[in-house]
Parts: sequence; structure tokens; C-alpha cells
Amino acid sequence: MKSLLPVLCSLLFVSSAGAQNVPRSCDLEFPNRSGTRAWFREDATGNRNSFWGGGIVAHCIGQGNTLIADSAEYYQAQGTLNLIGSVHYTEPRLTVDSRTMTYYQNDDHLHAEGDVVAVMSNGSTLRGPSADYYRSTPQRPQTRMYAPGRPQVTLVQKDTTGRGKAPDTAHVVANQITMQGDSLVYASGRVQITRPDLVATGDSAFMDSGHDFARLMREPMVKGLGSEPFTLTGGVIDVYSRNRQLERVVATPSGHALSKDLELVADTVDLRIQSNQLQRVMAWGKGRAHAVSPEREIIADSIDAIMPGQRVREVRALRKAYAESNPDSGVVSTQRDWMKGDTIIARFDSLVGTDTASRPRIREIVAEGNASSFYQMKNSRGPQTQPTVNYVRGRIIDIIFEDRKVSTVTVTEKATGVLIEPAADSAAAKPGTTPAQAKPKPPAKPPTGVRR
Repeated sequence: MKSLLPVLCSLLFVSSAGAQNVPRSCDLEFPNRSGTRAWFREDATGNRNSFWGGGIVAHCIGQGNTLIADSAEYYQAQGTLNLIGSVHYTEPRLTVDSRTMTYYQNDDHLHAEGDVVAVMSNGSTLRGPSADYYRSTPQRPQTRMYAPGRPQVTLVQKDTTGRGKAPDTAHVVANQITMQGDSLVYASGRVQITRPDLVATGDSAFMDSGHDFARLMREPMVKGLGSEPFTLTGGVIDVYSRNRQLERVVATPSGHALSKDLELVADTVDLRIQSNQLQRVMAWGKGRAHAVSPEREIIADSIDAIMPGQRVREVRALRKAYAESNPDSGVVSTQRDWMKGDTIIARFDSLVGTDTASRPRIREIVAEGNASSFYQMKNSRGPQTQPTVNYVRGRIIDIIFEDRKVSTVTVTEKATGVLIEPAADSAAAKPGTTPAQAKPKPPAKPPTGVRR
């Protein structure tokens, strides 16, 4: 029986399609193996079913793949090969290990179950309770692997710069994962992606390692893992990388970016990153952009924050810009200072080498185009609860700060303004009067620091 086994198997797997000289994508061949036992049965339709024990080896003739298992069953009518116990499948593209496996000959399709481990030729690995692998055929140019049951995938991205760097890895966990070809990954259901530079979550995700691109959908979130962490959420988040380094993350709609020094909300939020640190943040959209820092807020049609090393250096607010901030440290007031203009530019002291634990200090804020400004200063003559109030208007308003306090205010073209400095006895109004009824003395000279 053993000596006839190869001949019987080669005859066994020539179906009616083979008799008509129509080639199959996979003609199985079973080489002799010491200790292998075989049984054959013919059903009512004349098709033979075959059973092997004691170890089996099979492969598709001329295709470089191999199937190894403890035992196997082959059903000719269905063209299925069931492999049981310590199953190992190899081909130049990948290897698959599992407890059991079914090979569908007519479709070049493998179904593996039980502690499945699939390793691709590039080193990427899938682990899960089951997986379906569809081989490449003339009708199906790209391979495809589908894995349900919350599998885990480790994607290996090798260095393409020629610098000999060790490969980076991205770990993907989801309820279902589909891998197409060598670079495309589709994941759905509680997706979590972990890379050396970020952690991303969402209900579904698409990754294209060939183009260093990923998209997360349905309540996605990306957290940067650099020395200065940041978080981005939105309706859809696109992640762009180059040479295995994160470069850009875009959230739209309902974008929301948060870092230590800046919070930004807009229809679209675009983060530019280098060396795992934010370098620039842009926001725009129909719903207006809203930037919040620990000391001030800015609202405009679009906002561009330049922050090298994730330290805010300059914030530009364009079209119908409005900014408000806390008053000077020596001022006691329930109101905030504010500024309006077609464009507002805020500049900060955030030079490289400064104390990274402290927040950048405001150095200058400029409003251009139909500008107006309201700010408060410490009252030198009255009580702290009644600060000196400055209101100015002009085409351009430029405010210079020193130690977080207003130093000078320059108004250019069409300059108008008023300074109100409550007197020392203004708090002692007659009984029954209100602050609005107590008339302050008019200024005897133009507002301090305002040049017309």
C-alpha cells in the first residue's frame, strides 16, 4: 500500500475538469512519508474520499507550498482537504500554524482554527483563534487574510532609507482584521493601534504601510507619545508618516487637539509633527476655530499656531478674529481683556533652551484691520477692585508686554480711545447709588502708552 500511495493520490485528485484539460489552480500531490497510513472510500456518486494518519505532507504541484499535519481527510466532490493536529502551511509569501485547517482546493482558500499564527515574508505576524487565507490566483491577483475573534497583528516596517535602522513595529488589535496583499490592513470593532510614537483608537481603521498612511473612523483618537504628549479626536483622523516617522495628523469634522500649552477646536484640525513633537497646528472650517491656552482664548475663521519643539511661539487668527485673556497679575477684576480685528497675531517667548516646565510668556499681540481693544491695568490711585480701563480703536493695535503685563500700546491710523481711572474716593459713593451712577473724572490726557 505505501509504495502505491503517490500514484493513487495523483490519480485521485484529477476531477472531471482535469479530464477536460481545464487546468486547476492547485493540483494536490502527496509524497511518500514514513509511517503514513491511508484509507480510501468511494461514495454513491463514484467520488473517492481519502483518509490519512501517522503524519501527512501535501503540496500544490509546481507552486512551492506545503501542507503538514498529523492526519488529514480529502473529499473529492467538494475539493476540500481537512488537516488535523499540528498543522503547518508554508509558501514563499507566508507560513501558517494552527490546530486544524481546511484547504479549499477549487478556491485556493485556507481556513485555519485554533491558536493560529500567520507570519508574512516581511516579518509581520497575525495571531488569533481563526483565520481565512485566500491565495493569489489569476482571478485574484492579491492575497487576502481575514481574521475574526479579536486577533492581534504586529506589522513590521523595515527601513527604506538605507541607514540600517532596526525595523519598527505597529501592533493592531481589533474584533476583525483583514490583510490584503503585503501592505493593506482593514480593522473594525474596538480598534487599537500602538506604535513607538503614538497610540490610536477607533471603531474602524485602514492602514497602508506601502504609503505610510492610516485612517481611523467612528470616534477615533490619537495620542502622541513624545516627551510632550498631545491628543487629537474628531470624526475621521488621517495619519501620515515618512520613513517610519510620524509627520502629520488631520482630524475632520469636529477636530479637537489638546497639548500642555494649547487646546484647539475646529471643523478641521491639522497637526504637523517632527521628532514626536508638535511643530505646527492649523484649524479651520465653517464652525470657526477656537484656541484656548491657560491664559487666553482666540476665535477666528482659521487659526495657525507655530510651536517648534511643542512650545507655542506664534498664533495667527485670520478673519473676524477675537481674543480675550486674563488681566494683568496685579489687577483684580471679573472681566477679561479682549481684542478684535480682521487678523490677530500673538507672539510668545518660547526660545529653545528655556525652561520647558514653564508656559511661554506673551510678548506681543497685534490686531490688524478695524481693530479694537479693551484692557485693564492696575489702578495707582484707587482700590485694586477698580482697575484702570483702556479702550482703543484703530486700523492696527500693537500691544507689547513685559513680565505678562501691558507695557505699551500703539494704535495706527484712525486712532481713538478712552482711559478711565477711578479716583480713590469713587468707591465711597452716596447711599443708593450704583457704580454706573458714579461718574468717573474724564482723562486729562490721552491714554497712557497710546500714540496717535
